[in-house]
Amino acid sequence: MSKSALDDVLEFHWMMDMLQTVDVGIVVLDREFKIHMWNDFMESHSGLTAADAKGHSIFAINPDINQTWFSQKTNAVFALKIRSFMTWEQRPYLFKFANYRPITGTEDFMYQNIAISPLTSATGAVDYISMMIYDTTDKAAAKKQLEALQVHVDESNELT
Repeated sequence: MSKSALDDVLEFHWMMDMLQTVDVGIVVLDREFKIHMWNDFMESHSGLTAADAKGHSIFAINPDINQTWFSQKTNAVFALKIRSFMTWEQRPYLFKFANYRPITGTEDFMYQNIAISPLTSATGAVDYISMMIYDTTDKAAAKKQLEALQVHVDESNELT
C-alpha cells in the first residue's frame, strides 16, 4: 500500500472515530428512511446499539415520529438539496430521550434542535440525508424559567 493510500485510510479512520464520539446525535437515512448510521450519542441516549438500528426504518425504531410530517420535512432535502431545520420551540424533540442530568436538570426529557442535510454523492445525487440532533435542554429550561419569571413580574405589577 502506498504512503498516500495509507494516509487516506488513517484519515478515514479518525474521521469515523470523530463522528462516533462527537456530543451530537448523527443519524444517516436513505430515501426509504432506513438507518445507515447511528452514532454513539444516539446509542447512549436511546439504549439502542448501532447494530440494532442499522437497516431498520426510523419509523420502526421511533414509532412516535409522524411519518407524513417527517416525509414532508425531508422531501425538500432530497429533491432540492437544501438543509432543513427543526427547533425545540417548534417541536420539543424528535427522539424522546430522558434528560441525562436528572439532579441538576429541571426537565423530564431532552429538548432538541435538529439539522437535516443532504449528502451529495460524487455523481451529484442525493440518496442519503444526515440528521444532527443537538441537546438544547439547558437553553429550553432557561427560556421557560425566564418566561415564568416574566409572568410572575407581570402579575405582581398588576397587583400594585
